[in-house]
Amino acid sequence: GGTSAWIEAQPRGRCLIVAPWNFPLNLCFGPLVSALAAGNTVILKPSEMTPNVSAVMVSIIREIFKEDEVAVFEGSLPTSTALLALPFDHIFFTGSPAVGKVVMAAAAKHLTSVTLELGGKSPVIIDETADLKSAAETLMWGKLANCGQTCVAPDHVFVHESVKDRFVDECRRVIGERYGKTADEQKVSPHFAHVVNQRHTQRIGGLLEDARARGARFLLGGEVDVASAFVAPTLLDNIPADASIMSEEIFGPVLPIIAWRDLDVVIREINANHKPLALYIWSRDKARTKRIMAETSSGGVGINHCVLHYAHGNLPFGGVNNSGIGSAHGHFGFKAFSHERAVLKSGPVMVAKLFFPPYTGFKPKLIRMVVDSLKLPKLF
Repeated sequence: GGTSAWIEAQPRGRCLIVAPWNFPLNLCFGPLVSALAAGNTVILKPSEMTPNVSAVMVSIIREIFKEDEVAVFEGSLPTSTALLALPFDHIFFTGSPAVGKVVMAAAAKHLTSVTLELGGKSPVIIDETADLKSAAETLMWGKLANCGQTCVAPDHVFVHESVKDRFVDECRRVIGERYGKTADEQKVSPHFAHVVNQRHTQRIGGLLEDARARGARFLLGGEVDVASAFVAPTLLDNIPADASIMSEEIFGPVLPIIAWRDLDVVIREINANHKPLALYIWSRDKARTKRIMAETSSGGVGINHCVLHYAHGNLPFGGVNNSGIGSAHGHFGFKAFSHERAVLKSGPVMVAKLFFPPYTGFKPKLIRMVVDSLKLPKLF
């Protein structure tokens, strides 16, 4: 009948972008580029914890955009609450799962679509075939960059018992070479960041105190200086399952290391928790790697590397349920801020008329032929 069909990407409309403090420029301007590319108007809500960065962003935005194109609203909880009460067409939020639930509940009142980039406890599995030197060098970068305040940072490591001691030695070596061998050296190192503020320093310190009280062994570090917002790179061992550090996202330079013998137990433990934002596997065993991927679920996977999938322009970035809803980056970011409208245009011959009632004459036979050609269940 000469019909034609296509998909038309439409702007969602009025969008709200709520960004966190850990990468204040990237997590504001990244979604903003996607939203503008898709043709939307935007209100930006940067974190109140990085006021100096926000001041720079406000200056840039006001110089480039009209206020009815992109506007920035600074402020704390009352500002966020007021914004979330408005009927936006889409909300893009980056932050914790706890606040993500608040955002989703507010959006539900208006049936507003959401993209939630959250977090969680991203595990690492290292088996006995892994290149331990490479694993330690890469993991210590992924874990300690930005002082561990990264949503895709490795949260804890399951390492095969036969190579655990060697892996720990490699980690100690890397930390000493990059940041200094003592807490005093690390505190003044230009290569090691501090925690965002004293409140979060106390939070991480509390996790360490709880782990110590429950019998965890400190293989390295453990020093905390609240006044300077410093937490030393810390490696933990012998961590009880009920320690707070094994249930809360650490978001700091602390890495629990857990020895394993049976991969089934590791997979069960990962699957017993929320689906993580990322899963990292270090192994030369392709079959084992495929098995881990097949039997787990996560937003992304890194094989013999970590964190870098975040920066790959051709990959979607997002979580699963508690670690996120929807995805972003590149074309996927454009799609997040677009409504894909289906369009079907009739041709010169109206084929649909053949299916109009009454169903007499040749029509039942014709309909049966069409249904049979589509391999659908017979309707009559």
